[in-house]
Amino acid sequence: MRRRRVLRTAMASIAALASTVAMVVIAQGTAHAAVICEKFGSTPVQSGKYVIQNNNWGDDTTQCITTTEQGFTVTTASHNKPTNGAPGSYPSVFAGCHWANCSTGSGLPMQASSSQFNTIQTSVSYTYPAPSSGTTVYNASYDLWFDPTPRTDGQNTGAEIMIWLNRVGSIQPVGSQVGTVNLAGATWDVWFGNIGWNVISYVRQSTATSINFAVNTFYSDAVTRGFAQRAWYLTSVQAGFEPWVGGVGLTVNNFTYSLDGGGGSDTSAPSTPGTLSASGVTSSSANLSWGASSDNVGVAGYDVLRATGASGGTFSQVGTASGTSFSNSGLSPSTTYRYQVRARDAAGNTSPVSNTVTVTTPPGGGTGGGTCSVTASVQSQWSAGYVINVTVTNTGTSTTSGWSVPFSMPSGHQVTGGWGATFATSGQSVTARNLSYNGALAPNQSASWGFQASRPDGNTQLPTLPGCTVS
Repeated sequence: MRRRRVLRTAMASIAALASTVAMVVIAQGTAHAAVICEKFGSTPVQSGKYVIQNNNWGDDTTQCITTTEQGFTVTTASHNKPTNGAPGSYPSVFAGCHWANCSTGSGLPMQASSSQFNTIQTSVSYTYPAPSSGTTVYNASYDLWFDPTPRTDGQNTGAEIMIWLNRVGSIQPVGSQVGTVNLAGATWDVWFGNIGWNVISYVRQSTATSINFAVNTFYSDAVTRGFAQRAWYLTSVQAGFEPWVGGVGLTVNNFTYSLDGGGGSDTSAPSTPGTLSASGVTSSSANLSWGASSDNVGVAGYDVLRATGASGGTFSQVGTASGTSFSNSGLSPSTTYRYQVRARDAAGNTSPVSNTVTVTTPPGGGTGGGTCSVTASVQSQWSAGYVINVTVTNTGTSTTSGWSVPFSMPSGHQVTGGWGATFATSGQSVTARNLSYNGALAPNQSASWGFQASRPDGNTQLPTLPGCTVS
């Protein structure tokens, strides 16, 4: 597991590091305690309900934490990072998924438009070391990660919501202050910046050692400000510390995360989706629709499964849908495919699969078709990377069923994340294709998407997107 975090605009990229858990079980003291000194070491607690991670991502000095079933204490730390740069680490406890390290029963990833998202509640209790001028510089902060897709690994590219209960020393969040707001019984300074993803930080005007709040309380404010979207997915809820200098004594006493007031204890699977059917089949795409499933709490979404050929083969997931339709693009002409759909709830329970529907794509260009245009603009850039926003517009006279945008990356450049599209990469060649919800474009209708890329430090080149195709 690795941790890529930036808290100042003038920070270089963090290199990927190995993920090995190193811990020593303590024979006496708190039951199930462990000492973790490995940079990215972690351990599950409470039968996997939460994961505690050392996450010494920004420093090569030794940091050790002693864990309990409820939290942890930083017992060794010699950070001495400049306060105008990034912190040394983020020792924390979390529910959800962080770089493919997932807790159990969290119901995450979960789309923020889901009614169940409103029920997510979390709390933390901190202990801070005695003040000692200049020897300890840190913040005590939640980190709520959102992605345009239900991501379980890699870097999230939607929004990072940070909730600072305390800060010691001359440190500040990403970007600049954009306002103040009263939330969760306190007044917060609101900061915003973009480092390849939106970072919205809420800094409490008075120090607190604990908080209990609904995640939607802060996310709703970020959505209202235009910094986040309801279509994005919450992937993890984390609480811990970001030390710049020192850090010994920083303690999470207790962390909780609950879903529907039951801590994600839902074990009832949704019902089987209704009859699956296909329509609008072209040489490169097919539209699917099915009847809605029901669930004792609520259906979070649907998984679309596909196998190639009229028989045999293995069904594998090719997409997800929040509603009861899906457009599958990127198909091959004159090819037979079989589809199934299953429903899932926020606790991760999945339904039996639906009936199987078979489609065969026609040869050549199929039906539909038309023309499209593509425009691109640079949202932000820095020495080692950039973020590009793209708009695809249907300039034809009929509704499209899908679109694709092929383009080439300059030598040494690499797409590291994106939203609103899927990305197929071969060397420096990249093809972006629509997702299930933005492939059908009426005449003059547009779809927005974008991507983040890395590049050799100091290289100022940017890719060009010459055009697009529709089906």
